[in-house]
Amino acid sequence: MVNKIDYFSLFARIAIAMSFLSAVADRIGLWTPLLGSENVTWGNMESFIAYTGILVPWIPKLFLPSLAWLVTIIEVILGVLLIIGFQKRYVALCSGILLLIFAFSMVFFSNLKAPLDYSVFTAAACSFLLYKNSR
Repeated sequence: MVNKIDYFSLFARIAIAMSFLSAVADRIGLWTPLLGSENVTWGNMESFIAYTGILVPWIPKLFLPSLAWLVTIIEVILGVLLIIGFQKRYVALCSGILLLIFAFSMVFFSNLKAPLDYSVFTAAACSFLLYKNSR
Protein backbone atom coordinates (compact mmCIF):
# COMPACT_ATOMS: atom_id res chain seq x y z
CA MET A 1 0.00 0.00 0.00
CA VAL A 2 1.36 3.42 -0.96
CA ASN A 3 0.94 6.31 1.47
CA LYS A 4 0.08 9.58 -0.20
CA ILE A 5 1.47 12.69 1.40
CA ASP A 6 -1.13 15.39 2.02
CA TYR A 7 1.05 18.38 1.18
CA PHE A 8 -1.60 20.93 2.15
CA SER A 9 -1.89 19.47 5.65
CA LEU A 10 1.88 19.20 5.93
CA PHE A 11 2.23 22.86 4.95
CA ALA A 12 -0.47 23.86 7.48
CA ARG A 13 1.23 21.87 10.25
CA ILE A 14 4.62 23.41 9.52
CA ALA A 15 3.19 26.93 9.24
CA ILE A 16 1.41 26.70 12.60
CA ALA A 17 4.44 25.06 14.21
CA MET A 18 6.80 27.73 12.93
CA SER A 19 4.48 30.44 14.23
CA PHE A 20 4.54 28.86 17.69
CA LEU A 21 8.30 28.39 17.62
CA SER A 22 8.98 31.87 16.23
CA ALA A 23 6.91 33.43 19.03
CA VAL A 24 8.88 31.42 21.58
CA ALA A 25 12.17 32.43 19.94
CA ASP A 26 11.05 36.07 20.18
CA ARG A 27 10.15 35.90 23.85
CA ILE A 28 13.40 34.18 24.84
CA GLY A 29 15.45 36.67 22.83
CA LEU A 30 16.66 34.54 19.92
CA TRP A 31 15.32 36.88 17.21
CA THR A 32 16.77 40.08 18.70
CA PRO A 33 20.43 39.57 17.63
CA LEU A 34 19.30 38.75 14.09
CA LEU A 35 16.59 41.38 13.63
CA GLY A 36 17.35 44.07 16.18
CA SER A 37 15.19 45.02 19.14
CA GLU A 38 12.96 47.30 17.05
CA ASN A 39 11.85 44.36 14.89
CA VAL A 40 10.69 41.94 17.58
CA THR A 41 7.48 41.84 19.60
CA TRP A 42 8.82 41.01 23.07
CA GLY A 43 12.55 40.39 22.85
CA ASN A 44 12.75 38.87 26.31
CA MET A 45 10.70 36.85 28.75
CA GLU A 46 10.09 39.77 31.08
CA SER A 47 8.25 41.66 28.32
CA PHE A 48 6.22 38.56 27.51
CA ILE A 49 5.31 38.12 31.18
CA ALA A 50 4.08 41.73 31.23
CA TYR A 51 2.03 41.07 28.07
CA THR A 52 0.62 37.90 29.66
CA GLY A 53 -0.59 40.14 32.50
CA ILE A 54 -2.52 42.22 29.97
CA LEU A 55 -4.20 39.16 28.46
CA VAL A 56 -5.13 37.59 31.80
CA PRO A 57 -5.66 40.54 34.15
CA TRP A 58 -7.47 38.41 36.75
CA ILE A 59 -4.35 36.30 37.45
CA PRO A 60 -2.36 37.50 40.48
CA LYS A 61 0.99 38.98 39.44
CA LEU A 62 2.76 36.33 41.48
CA PHE A 63 1.53 33.63 39.07
CA LEU A 64 2.22 35.47 35.80
CA PRO A 65 5.77 34.15 35.31
CA SER A 66 4.59 30.57 35.83
CA LEU A 67 1.71 31.02 33.40
CA ALA A 68 3.93 32.68 30.79
CA TRP A 69 6.47 29.87 31.02
CA LEU A 70 3.73 27.22 30.94
CA VAL A 71 2.28 28.70 27.75
CA THR A 72 5.78 28.92 26.28
CA ILE A 73 6.49 25.26 27.04
CA ILE A 74 3.12 24.23 25.60
CA GLU A 75 3.87 26.16 22.40
CA VAL A 76 7.25 24.44 22.04
CA ILE A 77 5.69 21.03 22.56
CA LEU A 78 2.84 21.68 20.13
CA GLY A 79 5.25 23.14 17.57
CA VAL A 80 7.57 20.15 17.69
CA LEU A 81 4.70 17.65 17.61
CA LEU A 82 3.15 19.41 14.61
CA ILE A 83 6.45 19.25 12.73
CA ILE A 84 7.06 15.58 13.41
CA GLY A 85 3.41 14.68 12.85
CA PHE A 86 2.88 12.86 16.15
CA GLN A 87 -0.79 12.53 17.16
CA LYS A 88 -1.69 15.02 14.42
CA ARG A 89 -5.41 15.14 15.16
CA TYR A 90 -5.09 15.66 18.92
CA VAL A 91 -2.24 18.17 18.56
CA ALA A 92 -4.18 20.13 15.92
CA LEU A 93 -7.18 20.33 18.26
CA CYS A 94 -5.01 21.49 21.18
CA SER A 95 -3.33 24.06 18.93
CA GLY A 96 -6.69 25.41 17.78
CA ILE A 97 -7.99 25.69 21.32
CA LEU A 98 -4.83 27.44 22.53
CA LEU A 99 -4.90 29.86 19.61
CA LEU A 100 -8.58 30.60 20.13
CA ILE A 101 -7.91 31.34 23.80
CA PHE A 102 -5.11 33.70 22.74
CA ALA A 103 -7.37 35.37 20.17
CA PHE A 104 -10.28 35.98 22.53
CA SER A 105 -7.96 37.18 25.30
CA MET A 106 -6.48 39.66 22.83
CA VAL A 107 -9.95 40.85 21.77
CA PHE A 108 -11.31 41.25 25.29
CA PHE A 109 -8.24 42.59 27.08
CA SER A 110 -6.23 44.31 24.34
CA ASN A 111 -8.11 45.17 21.14
CA LEU A 112 -9.78 43.57 18.13
CA LYS A 113 -6.96 44.59 15.79
CA ALA A 114 -4.22 42.57 17.55
CA PRO A 115 -5.49 39.03 16.81
CA LEU A 116 -6.39 40.10 13.28
CA ASP A 117 -2.94 41.59 12.62
CA TYR A 118 -1.22 38.50 13.99
CA SER A 119 -3.65 36.16 12.17
CA VAL A 120 -4.48 34.33 15.38
CA PHE A 121 -8.05 33.55 14.29
CA THR A 122 -6.68 32.34 10.95
CA ALA A 123 -4.19 30.03 12.64
CA ALA A 124 -6.90 28.70 14.97
CA ALA A 125 -9.18 28.01 12.00
CA CYS A 126 -6.32 26.26 10.20
CA SER A 127 -5.68 24.13 13.29
CA PHE A 128 -9.34 23.12 13.48
CA LEU A 129 -9.34 22.22 9.78
CA LEU A 130 -6.27 20.05 10.42
CA TYR A 131 -8.15 18.41 13.27
CA LYS A 132 -11.17 17.75 11.06
CA ASN A 133 -9.08 16.35 8.20
CA SER A 134 -6.58 14.30 10.22
CA ARG A 135 -6.86 10.59 10.89
